[in-house]
Amino acid sequence: MFITKHHYAVELSRLNNRVFFLNPPQSDSWSWNKAKKRIRVTQSDVYPNLFLVDHELFFPYLLKYHCRWLYDILIKKHLFEIEQQLGEKIDLVWSFDHLNICPLEYFKNAFRIFHPVDDSTCPHSFRAAKTADILFTVTKEIVRKYNHYRVPKYLISHGVAEAFFEPAPLPVREQSQQLQVGLSGNWLRPDLDHSTLIRIIRENAGVRFHFFGSYAMSDTNLGGGHHAHNEFISTLQNFGNVKLHGAIVYTQLAAWLHQMDAFLICYDVNKDQSNGTNYHKIMEYLSTGKVIVSNNVSSYNNLPGIIQMVVERDHNNELPGLFKKVIANLAFHNSVQLSEKRKAYARNNTYQMQIKRIEQILYPSAKTEKLVVESPFSPNALAVQ
Repeated sequence: MFITKHHYAVELSRLNNRVFFLNPPQSDSWSWNKAKKRIRVTQSDVYPNLFLVDHELFFPYLLKYHCRWLYDILIKKHLFEIEQQLGEKIDLVWSFDHLNICPLEYFKNAFRIFHPVDDSTCPHSFRAAKTADILFTVTKEIVRKYNHYRVPKYLISHGVAEAFFEPAPLPVREQSQQLQVGLSGNWLRPDLDHSTLIRIIRENAGVRFHFFGSYAMSDTNLGGGHHAHNEFISTLQNFGNVKLHGAIVYTQLAAWLHQMDAFLICYDVNKDQSNGTNYHKIMEYLSTGKVIVSNNVSSYNNLPGIIQMVVERDHNNELPGLFKKVIANLAFHNSVQLSEKRKAYARNNTYQMQIKRIEQILYPSAKTEKLVVESPFSPNALAVQ
């Protein structure tokens, strides 16, 4: 399932840029052997201008956690080797990595973008901001974290891929008279509100809930809390009105989302890594025009009709009641007027549109069509110096 960095890589490649997508280093193996091919560059068989870079370190990855200063010295040499193997001058480095695994400061000959889409208190995130040439992010709350750095800062909303507007039909469509409610994400995340989710499912036996995303420990890099995760997944599997689809490619996810009657988002804001400020999946849901029922999401507080969410920021006690109320009045919430409003909002925030906005910020003198933005981030982007 694609997340923000994957979508930007794909869209940039479609715009005839040569894009090298640097995967995280293999954390479970390393080799001193100079003869071993530790860096592999593979051209995508789907996107002609996109190249995948997989790499094995020549030192233990665990140094990142136990001896960061030594890790930084060694990763600098490793990144130099990667650039040498690419054999091309890198003009721009676009990092979404708030852990700064590949420190931005070591790409001295490229323009450096830091683009955190999740909130973070990691000190290496601030180091990335300090060494970037420009910063883009998706919420005002994240911007405030970096206020004391002089780097130019801009708000750019989450995007949505074009595939979500006109998806290919499903090869097999599930036939059911039940209302269909969709949820997507990583179901092993520790910030899910398990008790509220289970309560909503139990109290709405006539609704079928579709969970898209990883639910097995073997499919995730999350650590800890195995017992709690397993217990939650086992509970879901025991419900007759729940279907766990697992992780699927985004084009297939788009097709499934368009079969839904409504969507549900249920995070514990007190644990949420985004602090209930914004979620990437919202744009994907909005592309269908169907109603979204959610915990409070601060970026959408002043956008009536876009999301149905609880007012409270510190708990979801009212969410089960709100869900029942919306489902009971689905004809109104999925009316043509409200549906088109949601679709229009999503259309105004495709990845193509976001790249155009970023282009206007980076190259203000270029002859590009000026964009009108109707979003929490009007005008085109909010600059915070």
